[in-house]
Amino acid sequence: MPDALQRTLEDLGWNAFFAEQITAGDPALRPARVVAEHRGAYRVVGERPEEWAVLPGRLRRAASGATELPAVGDWLLVQPPASAGGQTLVQRVLDRRSAFTRRAAGQDAAQVVAANVDLVFVVSSLNRDLSPRRVERYLTLAWNSGAAPAVVLTKADLCADVAERRAAVQAIALDLPVHVVSSYSGAGLDGLRAELGPGRTGVLLGSSGVGKSTLLNALAGCELQEVRATLEDDRGVHTTTARQLLFLGGGGMLIDTPGMREVGLVGEQDGLDRAFGDVAAVVAACRFGDCRHEQDPDCAVTAALADGSLPGDRWESYVKLQREIAFQATREDPDKARAARAGWKQVHRDLRQASRHRRR
Repeated sequence: MPDALQRTLEDLGWNAFFAEQITAGDPALRPARVVAEHRGAYRVVGERPEEWAVLPGRLRRAASGATELPAVGDWLLVQPPASAGGQTLVQRVLDRRSAFTRRAAGQDAAQVVAANVDLVFVVSSLNRDLSPRRVERYLTLAWNSGAAPAVVLTKADLCADVAERRAAVQAIALDLPVHVVSSYSGAGLDGLRAELGPGRTGVLLGSSGVGKSTLLNALAGCELQEVRATLEDDRGVHTTTARQLLFLGGGGMLIDTPGMREVGLVGEQDGLDRAFGDVAAVVAACRFGDCRHEQDPDCAVTAALADGSLPGDRWESYVKLQREIAFQATREDPDKARAARAGWKQVHRDLRQASRHRRR
C-alpha cells in the first residue's frame, strides 16, 4: 500500500459508482472513507491524512434508523474546517455498493457492520468452534450484502482432520471458495492475498476467538491488531473491540470486526436461497408452488429427505432461517405476523413428526 500521504482515492476503493454521486453543488466538499467510529465521531481518510469528522445534529436527526448513519467502509462527503482548530463536518453519506447488515445483539434494529466491501470472509476455526449451522447463517447474510462471500477456516496447524472438516464445510458452501489457512505457518495465505488486490476491501466475520486478528496480522505482515494466545481448552480469546478498516501491504484493505455473539438475520429470501442453493433447487422441483412439503403429491422435498439426497439437518436449518427472515419482515404488520406464526408452528410440527418417522 502506498504511504499514507500518497494514497489516492482509487487506492481506498473509490470508483465511478461513487464519483457519479457527486453533483455540481458539492465543490467545497471532498470524499473521505470511514476507517473507524467512536462515540458518534468518525475517523476518515481521503487524499489527506486521517482525521476525525463529526456528523451534524441535523443529519443525525434526519436518519430514519441506524443503517442510515455512517458505518466503517462508508464513503462520505466532508467539509473541511473553516478555520484552524475547527471541526471537519460530514455533509453526505454516499450510497453504498454493498453492506453487511445484521440484527444488533439483543435488539430488533438492523446494524451495518461493514459497508462497500468487495469480499465477505466468513471465518471459523478448525477446532471445536466449527459449526456448519453458524456458517450457513453467516453465508445467508453475506449473500444479502451484495458482496462476494467466501469461507476461511483458520488454525489448520491445530487440526488433525483438516480434509474431513473442510469437506463438511464445502458441502454447505456449495461452489463458494473455502480457504484453509494457518496464520502461524503461512499455509493458504497466498490465496487470500490474491483476492485482496489494490483498492479491494474485504471484511472478516466470525465468532470471538476464531483467529480473525491473527489472520489480519499475518496477511499484513505486521502487527496491526493485538492478539492473545489460545486458551488451554482450545478456545480462542476475544481481542478486537471495535470495527475498523486496516490497510494491507499489497494494497488491499480488511475490515476487522469484534466476535459476534448473536448473528440476527435481516434481508431477503434471495440471500437464503443463494446460500442454500441445493435446498432451493429441491423446493423448486415440487409439483405445486404452494407445497407444504408434507404428504403433498410429487413433493420433491419429502422424496429427497426420504432417500437421503437432502440431509435432514440441512433442511431444518433452511426452514429455521426462512422462518426468522419471514418473522422480521412481518414485525411491523401484526396481522401478517400472526398468520406467519401460525403457519410456521404447523411447519415445525410436521418437521418433528417427519424426524421421528426417519429415526424409526
